[in-house]
Amino acid sequence: MTELASMEFHPQPQAGEARPWAFPAPERGKLDNGLTVLRCHRPGQQVVAVEVLLDTPLDAEPKGLDGIATIMARAFSEGTDKHTAEEFAAELERCGATLDAYADHPGVRVSLEVPVSRLPKALGLLADALRAPAFDDAEVERLVRNRLDEIPHEMANPSRRAAKELSKELFPATSRMSRPRQGTEETVEGIDSAGVRAFYERHVRPATSTVVVVGDLTGVDLDALLGDTLGAWTGSSAEPRPVPPVTADDTGRVVIVDRPGSVQTQLLIGRIGADRHDRVWPAQVLGTYCLGGTLTSRLDKVLREEKGYTYGVRAFGQVLRSAPDGTGAAMLAISGSVDTPNTGPALQDLWTVLRGVAAEGLTDAERDFAVQNLVGVAPLKFETAASVAGTLADQVEQHLPDDYQGTLYQQLAATGTVEATAAAVSAFPADRLVTILVGDAAAIREPVEALGIGEVTVVAAE
Repeated sequence: MTELASMEFHPQPQAGEARPWAFPAPERGKLDNGLTVLRCHRPGQQVVAVEVLLDTPLDAEPKGLDGIATIMARAFSEGTDKHTAEEFAAELERCGATLDAYADHPGVRVSLEVPVSRLPKALGLLADALRAPAFDDAEVERLVRNRLDEIPHEMANPSRRAAKELSKELFPATSRMSRPRQGTEETVEGIDSAGVRAFYERHVRPATSTVVVVGDLTGVDLDALLGDTLGAWTGSSAEPRPVPPVTADDTGRVVIVDRPGSVQTQLLIGRIGADRHDRVWPAQVLGTYCLGGTLTSRLDKVLREEKGYTYGVRAFGQVLRSAPDGTGAAMLAISGSVDTPNTGPALQDLWTVLRGVAAEGLTDAERDFAVQNLVGVAPLKFETAASVAGTLADQVEQHLPDDYQGTLYQQLAATGTVEATAAAVSAFPADRLVTILVGDAAAIREPVEALGIGEVTVVAAE
């Protein structure tokens, strides 16, 4: 005790004075080739994030070739007119850069992260990948084989299998949204390098694309740098593709994807609702968070803490496709897993929670906690250049104004408990939800039918 008393301890750090924070606003510009540019100077961010948005939505894929946008996106890093696939990978590594690409319903996104000191070289590689991708026969064949190898693993994953079934149930068969984003075995098998190149030549051009650059740009002549790299990318001018309306059938029903012997049931309950252009979006975000956004949300309090059915249940809203004219939509869903014997009781309690929100409303404490978590931690969420660039790219992709994210936080803070309750009830009406259960049909069908939450159908897991 005497020895401890004589020790000198370092003084405890004290919190500094709070500083005002706002989501950064970008500067807009355009290159001579028509490429739209958003830049955001973030002092201290020595790793620069670059996002390129290509106007190649999944509904532009040729009939019978679902997944070709994904193969094209992956092939961007598999060689150019200057480098083979191996050489291209080596050049990226020498820059300390990472290059990723993926395809989704709104289009293809290509993401680059690189230290600012190597930005010129990395932008040159990115420009080559977009300007003159090799689409080598052997490389495309390898990507197709890789994709075919992925599909059985996805089908074996209960959450991925549930997502596939929900899309199939919600959207009409004629809609691209009803089918897997990255294609099926039947469609991917038909993809070759000639088809990928034809798809690229038809849809990829700078005039309908946008690049977002975020990081510490001190001393960087970004105009000259972009002009020398992405500015060399040429292509015909074209108007952006029209955005078809999103339609869905949310008639209350249950589909069980049968997996005999499964010890737990994967739940995915959903419908479509308002996107970010709707005035209800802030209240919908807040209400959904109160319902199932974190471990302390209402669904978790009942299903996890009180009943012990699950490790966690989440409610969320994910924009599928957005349009200013109101034809866009978001997927509103509740997901989680429970042990097989308690599938019926867990669903009964989940519906009790939904009806309780409608009957009694959310509490002011729930609303305040949600605002604190969604708004209060925003400065931490956007500490990296990549998080800022990704959000700015989302805004472009969803046809939102550049100040949208900053305005959203103000709207969330101003949204009251009554508005959040109304939005949550509207988002998850107890009688208008499509429920997908991946589990043992023989064990769960009877108790689920007894709940009366909709007609129950059983399908094979394939």
